[in-house]
Amino acid sequence: MDEKLKIKISIADRVYPLTVDPSQEEGLRSASRKIDTMIKQFEQNYAVRDKQDVLAMCALQFASQLEQKQIDKTADSAETNERLTKISDMLADYLNNRSAAEAAEGK
Repeated sequence: MDEKLKIKISIADRVYPLTVDPSQEEGLRSASRKIDTMIKQFEQNYAVRDKQDVLAMCALQFASQLEQKQIDKTADSAETNERLTKISDMLADYLNNRSAAEAAEGK
């Protein structure tokens, strides 16, 4: 039976009690630290009226990073598929040429 952990996560000077699987704890704490770091950067670099504006900017930043990773992953997959297709074509050509050469030699 998986036991849940009761943890407290702080984001933007607010504490949020959560009940999570032990495997999620490290990721949540890391995400909380990243959000707080980003909040501080936004507050230092921009005239921000309230925390909601900063949190919205953080959400946009994280969402855009996730979307860009998906786009990059799709592009990488397409490039990998293209390379594999070229290698497969080259191998097929080689095997066809070899078969034709062996047939011509009478093997």
